[in-house]
Amino acid sequence: MTPPFRAEHIGSLIRPDELLAARSAAGLGNSYTKTTVPEGLERLTQQAIAKLVQQELAHNVRPITTGEYERPIFYAGFFERLEGMQMTQVPIPEGYRNGLPTLRALEKLGIKTRDCSVAVGKIQHVHSPYLADWEYLRSLVPREQWHECKLSMPPITWQHQHLQAGTAFTASSPYSTDKEYFVDLATAFAKEFRTLYDAGLRSIQIDDPAMTFFVTDEMRSGCLADGIDPDELLDLYIWAHNQTLKDRPTDLHVGVHLCRGNMPGSTHILSGSYERIARRMFTGLEYDTFYLEYDTERAGDFQPLRHLPVGKNVVLGVVSTKTAELETLDELEARVYEAADAIAQGQGRSRQQVLDTTLGVSPQCGFASVGRGRGIGMTEERMWEKLQLVQRLADRVWPTSSS
Repeated sequence: MTPPFRAEHIGSLIRPDELLAARSAAGLGNSYTKTTVPEGLERLTQQAIAKLVQQELAHNVRPITTGEYERPIFYAGFFERLEGMQMTQVPIPEGYRNGLPTLRALEKLGIKTRDCSVAVGKIQHVHSPYLADWEYLRSLVPREQWHECKLSMPPITWQHQHLQAGTAFTASSPYSTDKEYFVDLATAFAKEFRTLYDAGLRSIQIDDPAMTFFVTDEMRSGCLADGIDPDELLDLYIWAHNQTLKDRPTDLHVGVHLCRGNMPGSTHILSGSYERIARRMFTGLEYDTFYLEYDTERAGDFQPLRHLPVGKNVVLGVVSTKTAELETLDELEARVYEAADAIAQGQGRSRQQVLDTTLGVSPQCGFASVGRGRGIGMTEERMWEKLQLVQRLADRVWPTSSS
């Protein structure tokens, strides 16, 4: 099984200035949830998505996505729409987990609070959070191209990992242990997967930049300060991720994107190799594909890929969304072969076997994980040039395959 596309992208794309201005005018510039979006703004959002899809088709960019135009930030729209979850303003840093690498970036940006979703009752999937978004996207392409579309979702662990230890659920909820909380949350994720699948979606991307926090001494020291073994917490999170994937349809592709943060102004959250978590992550997580950040030395070398088992895919994020400078095709090609060699070494296979069955290429992250977020100097025009650079790279490495 190969990745759905040799040339991919990570979902979010730069939103038109008109759409951003309209969101700000409606008081939703930094809003976490879109449940109160005015009808006029909803219509403008749909028009912007329709135009984007036409551009994706014209540029032969795959997968086809909404660009996350309907979201103010990549993880919006899921947790807050589940029964039993309640939105709350969490102060920074008091309401957050000790040692969380995100805190430095938030404090530097002057952000004092953030919206989070806390379980105050039994977590249940009553109405699909993303079905309407998918139904609109699929209405813009012929049915025979629905399989070329992708929708992104936040990870099951997002709220739990950020909130102060022990506060992801309250005393009014039915939960007394983390596993009880995750079992019901996983059931909600699995139901959403099935709902979207039944409506024709065949590819989902889980965005979990926080998984890489475990490569840092900062996160691990914070866990110890909270009386938590960081390795046990990582094992809990791997288990929770896998609970969402139980009984999923065999032809539903689900991948996970693991980067190092993507905030406005080219701000990343951390640096460090995947090495510290690679073996447990690649062998433990039951996702089909790993979308990985590999655009700069910030991500470390390719050696952690030697832990990738046969049958799992990697999409190499070798083109940067954080800088407007265009990479050279020769350099990118060499990096793909270097990654293939690292995987081949670990699997006891040849470079060509790995290239044929395992790899794809992409930008290292979305172009606008936050509504107004974009890399320094990045424009819509340069974004399309970057996406087409990814296509040219795929055509060079896999000349006989469709990218």
